[in-house]
Amino acid sequence: MHSFPRYCRLAVCLVFALSYWPVKVEGQMPKPVVVARVTEKEINTGQRVIGTVHPLKRSTIGSAVDGRVKTFEVNQGVRVKKGQTLARIRTETLMIEQAAAKAELDLAEHQLTEYQNGSRGEEIAEAAANLQGAESAYRNTQSKLRRIQLLAANNATSEQELDDAEERSAAARFALEATKSLYERIKNGARKETIAQANARVELQRQRVNLIADRIKKYQIVAPFDGFITTEFTEEGAWIKQGDPVVELIQMSEVEIQAPVTAEVAVNLKKGTVVRVEFPEIPNELLTGTIERVVPATASRSRTYPVHIKLKNRIVDDSPLLLAGMLARVDFPAGKREKLPLVPKDALVLNGNQRSVFVVTGRGDTGKVRRIIVELGVALDDRIQVRGKLAVDDLVVVVGNERLIPDTEVRIIREVKSAEAKSTRE
Repeated sequence: MHSFPRYCRLAVCLVFALSYWPVKVEGQMPKPVVVARVTEKEINTGQRVIGTVHPLKRSTIGSAVDGRVKTFEVNQGVRVKKGQTLARIRTETLMIEQAAAKAELDLAEHQLTEYQNGSRGEEIAEAAANLQGAESAYRNTQSKLRRIQLLAANNATSEQELDDAEERSAAARFALEATKSLYERIKNGARKETIAQANARVELQRQRVNLIADRIKKYQIVAPFDGFITTEFTEEGAWIKQGDPVVELIQMSEVEIQAPVTAEVAVNLKKGTVVRVEFPEIPNELLTGTIERVVPATASRSRTYPVHIKLKNRIVDDSPLLLAGMLARVDFPAGKREKLPLVPKDALVLNGNQRSVFVVTGRGDTGKVRRIIVELGVALDDRIQVRGKLAVDDLVVVVGNERLIPDTEVRIIREVKSAEAKSTRE
């Protein structure tokens, strides 16, 4: 009988050894989770009221000027950013006015610069030469006048010639004085008053340019805030007048829910109270809002008081999760007082209309999870009141519960407190 070759014996031994080795498949490794403890507190149970979603802002954007629409750059339903151009009105005439005003501004600035820099050397030299010529001409007329005066004293000339010489001398004196003044003016440069006047002309023209630029801006209609276009009132090529509407814009990054409540509920509501809000169209979303104000006057004949609740919205693929006009179910803390379990919002797993939590059972940092079906009550800060088979200090999964199934093995990596649970996923 032949024995097994050596390599075969080694292979058999390896297989036998591996059959007893505690191998852990990766898919069966305990999943890491973050947990929080179930708490309990006596609070008012919820009273459900139906409300309506309204945009936080709604504005009809109009034209500030008369003109013809050159371009209309948005469509109904599109999302726009603050400062984005919605429409442009023709500005060709204004652009010509602006160019002319800028040219006049350049002229005024150059004149001011000329005054500030003073006269050039060649200008001063020219004025000095003119002064010398005027002085020479004056001396010449004075010399001629003295000779004629001597002749006149000896009756050697006529009275007419003497008068002409005196007039020529006086004219030469006046010309010399004028030339002296011009020389001094050129040498000393412009007066402070002249420079101040030139400065004023520059500033006046600059404001005229700014005024035209401001007018041109009014011919470009822009969005005053982020939002969505809901209505178009004009189109390219249309003539619009000052004050005519162009588009209607709503802001949806936050929404306001208006819910009518009775007086018994209204007197117990306070600004800043957190309330739970549900929407039939999005059952897999758990949302909470904050009471912004309670209007202290009844709405018409209904004998109800409008409550305004502010709620953050989410924009997905340029479309808001919550739409204006949607119906909302608001649970106000206005029912009878009852002691019920409270769990963090992040502990809730939403599946259609079914709500559940995963509770960790076991010892130490590892264990298995079991699913507990719950009914939701009112919100209390970062926690939600629930009805179900939960006990105080039960550990519920707040991070890592999205893909859990019953009896999944888990490993607790951290336990968070109530205040932490609110921002664990943020």
